[in-house]
Amino acid sequence: MGITVPIIPGIKPVSALNDIKLLPQTFHIDLPNDLFSAVQKCKTDNEAREIGIEWAANQSKELIKLGVPGIHYYTLGRSDNIARIVKAAF
Repeated sequence: MGITVPIIPGIKPVSALNDIKLLPQTFHIDLPNDLFSAVQKCKTDNEAREIGIEWAANQSKELIKLGVPGIHYYTLGRSDNIARIVKAAF
């Protein structure tokens, strides 16, 4: 494709119920339907946050298997979930 520099994937885990609305608007992305459905079923931000941690950890593991040169995690000021994701993935 002509890209000659490393591409570093970025992950912003779901951390609250409202993220399924805000993340697509803010980052101009589409969430996977399964993730959207799982978060939509949550009753609390903590439940949504746990789903986000699980999804991000699994995505990180898959990216590592594919040999990415690194992963950038978007914390938006909250890093405790990122620490859990990194611990689970690495």
